[in-house]
Amino acid sequence: MTGNAPSTPQQISPPPGSPTGHGYAVAPKTNTLAIVSFVSSFFVGLVAIITGHIALGQIRARGEAGRGFALAGLIIGYVAVAATAVSVIVAVFFAAAFAAFFATTGPGAGGVTSSSEAPADSLGTVPEGQLGAANFDEGYLELGTGPVVIDEFFDPMCPYCKVFDDTNGPQLALAVENNAITLRLHSLNFLDRYSEGTEYSTRAGAALTCEAAINPDTTLDYLAALYANQPAENTSGLTDSELVALSTGSSSIESCVSGGEYQLWNQINNDAAFAGAYAGLPAISSSPTVFVDGEQYVGAPNDAVGFSTFVSGFFQP
Repeated sequence: MTGNAPSTPQQISPPPGSPTGHGYAVAPKTNTLAIVSFVSSFFVGLVAIITGHIALGQIRARGEAGRGFALAGLIIGYVAVAATAVSVIVAVFFAAAFAAFFATTGPGAGGVTSSSEAPADSLGTVPEGQLGAANFDEGYLELGTGPVVIDEFFDPMCPYCKVFDDTNGPQLALAVENNAITLRLHSLNFLDRYSEGTEYSTRAGAALTCEAAINPDTTLDYLAALYANQPAENTSGLTDSELVALSTGSSSIESCVSGGEYQLWNQINNDAAFAGAYAGLPAISSSPTVFVDGEQYVGAPNDAVGFSTFVSGFFQP
């Protein structure tokens, strides 16, 4: 992997004043099961999961190194098990989604373009600062505090985006929960033109922002619910009431959704993505588009092992 991969926050350095022997700091012992989990993840997913969980427990108890290996083994292990269980279903769905995607974004449809016109009911001030998981100043939803940064650009109505999230969403959620990654979600709205005038992509992206701002802990659950209830293109999509009902957070998002909060903000972010206005990232031209530490993932969205292997390459043991 090219570039400098960041260090994980679990790297241990000797405190000032520690004995140094011959002038070299003594590195902590790397946990054996962490290495076993990482290596076995490429062959036997269940073994990787079991040894990975045991290794994390031992590392916490003993202060050993190797948390990066254990996390990578867990992620790839879960992917291997999930990929085996749903491979046939994903293959069938992927074929349908592949056709739908190119029907939407292929040459006959004029490609993926950004609308510069703000939604009619989103007029108002642009939010600033940070609320919950919504980073208004930077223009994305931000989850986790890990050293590896993943930027995911998607449209809630995009069938290909659903394939990517169905395949990789659980593994990304696990990595966020363990603070192995920082996940930045960028909701787009270029498929508004396929929702019969209801601007579904804008409304769904704004509703996701409502959930992230009000109930940050259930942001990824809400995104998964959007995909589980994804409407077909050339339909009106979910109503505002139905978008509200998808929330599982402790606080209601009803007034936020019905009031059209964050619709203008989502439009601005959509335009910024297509214009290449995000620092360190090129302009996008399709969805889903995913970057890991600024490097674009170019594999298939239904290749769980390929994506996890790509992400794992940015971790240091």
